[in-house]
Amino acid sequence: MSLVPLNEALSEEEFGGKAVHLGAALRAQLPVPPGFALSVGLVDRVAAGEPGSVAQLHGLLDRVGPSVAVRSSAVGEDSANASFAGQHLTVLGVRTQEGLLEAVKQVWASGHSEAALAYRRKLGKEGTPRVAVVIQHLVASECAGVLFTCDPLSGADERVIEASWGLGEAVVAGLVTPDRYRISREGRILERAAGEKDLELLPLPGGGTREVAVAPERVNTLCLDEQRLRELHALATRCEDHFGRKQDLEWAFVGPRLFLLQQRAVTRGG
Repeated sequence: MSLVPLNEALSEEEFGGKAVHLGAALRAQLPVPPGFALSVGLVDRVAAGEPGSVAQLHGLLDRVGPSVAVRSSAVGEDSANASFAGQHLTVLGVRTQEGLLEAVKQVWASGHSEAALAYRRKLGKEGTPRVAVVIQHLVASECAGVLFTCDPLSGADERVIEASWGLGEAVVAGLVTPDRYRISREGRILERAAGEKDLELLPLPGGGTREVAVAPERVNTLCLDEQRLRELHALATRCEDHFGRKQDLEWAFVGPRLFLLQQRAVTRGG
């Protein structure tokens, strides 16, 4: 099949590493939001406007929504040697069938953009880009960010967490200076440094997202308390037990609930 629930995405050649890793995390009962994986072939056909392939997307929003994130899962996109973060598009807050179709086309186009092609050439990757897509329930997070299970710069054997208010894209896209935390492998908090979180990215009721100014008293307030840090440390440990050391995780909190949004190997050098 060209369209499968995330937990049934098994082939990286067909569905890309992001979808396959999320599927493995779901099968390991990690807290991944539900979603679907679109194969390289299906995404190619949807981008070309093939009616039968476009029809396969009908009803997905009812099964995953009401709001979804549409992300690239290109073959070879993320590994220990490469990261296409910033090259391939992510579309957040999709709420309509027309918007879903357009988002898949936009993600496909980003994988064929000059910037992405130049990065492929730099890495010595030959051939045409093969872009699969993940469609996932959008978690309307109170705070979110990234967690490295080792320091991505120094390689130190400790957890490094960056966090901000709202959707994690504010951290990933560099829109704010996030809070920074360091936790030892044993779970001891080594550092808590407040960032300059002057805006947050929030989903709009009608679809899409917007940047909202953060209230002055929250700009320099730490968004992770000890309980949330303990839960992130536990999630890091579970991910390492399943996937191995040196993991790069994207996470989100909605109230007390912690979600794992993405998982991949830490890219060498950062």
